[in-house]
Amino acid sequence: MALLLVAHGSRDARHAATVEAIRAVVSVLRPGLRTEVAYLDLCAPRVPRALERLAADGVTEVVALPLLLGRAFHAKVDLPSVLREAAARLPGLRIRQAAVLGPSPLLTAALERRLGEAGVGPADRGSTGVVLASAGSSDPAATAEFAALAREWRHTGGWRAVLPAFASARLPRTEDAVRMLRAEGVRRVVVAPYVLAPGRLPDRIVRGAAEADVLAGVLGAAPEVGRLVVRRYDEVGAGVLPVPPLPASGG
Repeated sequence: MALLLVAHGSRDARHAATVEAIRAVVSVLRPGLRTEVAYLDLCAPRVPRALERLAADGVTEVVALPLLLGRAFHAKVDLPSVLREAAARLPGLRIRQAAVLGPSPLLTAALERRLGEAGVGPADRGSTGVVLASAGSSDPAATAEFAALAREWRHTGGWRAVLPAFASARLPRTEDAVRMLRAEGVRRVVVAPYVLAPGRLPDRIVRGAAEADVLAGVLGAAPEVGRLVVRRYDEVGAGVLPVPPLPASGG
């Protein structure tokens, strides 16, 4: 059995470096599990090549796990198509697709970890407005899910406000959401990127956060992300094994 982490891919070298860091966290949580990385576009190896290599090494079962935060085009159409084509060419390899990472309380915990690292403590929540900034999607269901996440996080996190924003496809943009919160009388505004890795669209979020008081880091290889990857792998039916407890979030 092998785990194939499938990321979107980017020309930005920081993207692949972050994906490799996530793989390293997963390898610590599951040291006996062969874990590889592949990309849908722009980076190597692409998914078909990675699957061919696994088959050549004698692997007979693989779980393809999309490193995607929502169920939009890449998870619904792009990756399943690639996997079907690979399965037809590699009849000796059983390929199963795991669920996308989000939504999950573990991702909310990772967001809070990154805000804590940026200096936002529990006592700040009642007076702080959060711009929850994503890459954006044209998929209405994915957008609705993201909006629901923002509403739920405001309720469970105790924030004064949580406003969703998008780097593409939808409005408002990050900078507009920051200004909207200011116009509502929110004195402290923080931006929490709901993205896994740096790249072109995450850089738009960074630029849009120029007028915010705090910008958190991307989710990256947060311990919660690694634990969530393991959970999604287990949900496919590969067998549940214990994982170490998470370290403190620091905020």
